Amino acid sequence: MYVVVARFVAQAGSGDEVAALLAEMTPFATAEPGCHKYIINRSTEDANSFLLYEQYTDEAAFGAHRENPEFQRIIIGQVVPLLAERGREIYEVVAE
Repeated sequence: MYVVVARFVAQAGSGDEVAALLAEMTPFATAEPGCHKYIINRSTEDANSFLLYEQYTDEAAFGAHRENPEFQRIIIGQVVPLLAERGREIYEVVAE
């Protein structure tokens, strides 16, 4: 299993808009054939901080996710311009 942990920090005052956009993206992501989990988390201490936990069959499935037209429209086109910071880490599942 290919695991992606993405961390987003919205620009000051943009947290609610980023949260709404991430929620809009969720059904598109979970409908992708190689997506097993797509969970959006928001910090309880900083409303502008988000952690996305995603599981894909493999790296190719994650690549397909990034090419998804909704990903391009919502994440690249709308979320990224609202971010002050963003990062990504890749993991493998060891045990469930």
